[in-house]
Amino acid sequence: MSVLSLALENRTFRSLHRHRNYRLFFAGQVVSLAGTWMQNVALAWLVIELSGSALAVGALAFCRFAPFLLLGLVAGVLIDRFDTRRLLVLTQGLAMVVSVVLAIVTLTGSATLPLVFALAAVGGLVLVFDAPGRQTLTFQMVGPKELQNAVALNSGLFNGSRVIGPAIAGVVIALVGTGLCFVVNAISFLSVLVSLRLMREEELHPVEKRPETRLVAGIREGFAWAYHAPVARVVLSVITVVSLVGFNFHVLVPLLASQTLDVGAETFGILASAFGLGALVGALAIASLRDATPRVFVGGAAGFSILMVLLALVDSVALALVLLFGLGLTFALFTSSANALVQLSAPGHLRGRVMSLYLFAFAGLAPVGGLVSGWLAHLGGTPLAFGFAGAAGLATVTWAQRKLRLDRAATA
Repeated sequence: MSVLSLALENRTFRSLHRHRNYRLFFAGQVVSLAGTWMQNVALAWLVIELSGSALAVGALAFCRFAPFLLLGLVAGVLIDRFDTRRLLVLTQGLAMVVSVVLAIVTLTGSATLPLVFALAAVGGLVLVFDAPGRQTLTFQMVGPKELQNAVALNSGLFNGSRVIGPAIAGVVIALVGTGLCFVVNAISFLSVLVSLRLMREEELHPVEKRPETRLVAGIREGFAWAYHAPVARVVLSVITVVSLVGFNFHVLVPLLASQTLDVGAETFGILASAFGLGALVGALAIASLRDATPRVFVGGAAGFSILMVLLALVDSVALALVLLFGLGLTFALFTSSANALVQLSAPGHLRGRVMSLYLFAFAGLAPVGGLVSGWLAHLGGTPLAFGFAGAAGLATVTWAQRKLRLDRAATA
């Protein structure tokens, strides 16, 4: 075995090497997430085909993420009360049902905008409980020592799937339409369900559950912790602002392809894959680090915002590919560091609520952000939308860097 392979096993992929349950879950996600990204691309393209409207793509984002805004904090309390693995079996099964229905209505030619929006909203409702559940289960599978590594590997897998899923989706859509993408995604959920069933419960790290926690009191307790944790407070604030204006790739990249660059589904898939490839590289870089640091978080957020400004100036596919690769890389550095910083500092009995706060900051305002991005693109095209997002991100990162510096000085 070479020195490089030993280093990868001992550092970059150590969670996979040391934990059987995590290997099972990771393998199931490899299949499922590629299908998920195929469905994401197909949904956006289906809406464009049905409407040709930038506002309609923004409305799709609103429907997908509105449940996070309405129920994101509630989900955390419930996750802290119930068995996480069993909850994920339920959510993954329901998500598969949504994909099956999308496939049926698309293949039969009965898809309409209201119906697609409704199914997207149901899928978003399932995701509200599934996403923080997966974060909590990751801790249970690997424990605190390997958590940052596993979080980074999850991010690498999630974003690496952007390389495969969108590229395949672009070809499939061009050849046979969007319906087959939904079929593939429905089948892919079986891999996750099998992996969850094969896990050894005795090898999961115990997480304190408090079934007696009341809903409102539980939400209040999570907020109180986040408010009094300096690093978590800054991280959550930055994630909230940047996600509101800058994480709307599902709105802006389809519009960048179809309107600004005037290309078809195949090139759209390649553009989305460039972002995913960059995110994969960034996530592997984070996985090789021993500790999550605020410095990496701030640097990733600053780089992300600068690249958003540069994307506002793009007028060629080649340049867009380069910038989207860089955007994906900085996105992974930024978000993986944020996830690990928040989760590692959270007390065990609050982990579900803390991760729901993180995901609420990450996606809870996405419904509004999607509409804002669609509206800005409607007014001034993607240059206005990307430029506004980058400027807002840079302003927020500047505040965060100053706040973290003051907090360090106060505790020195």
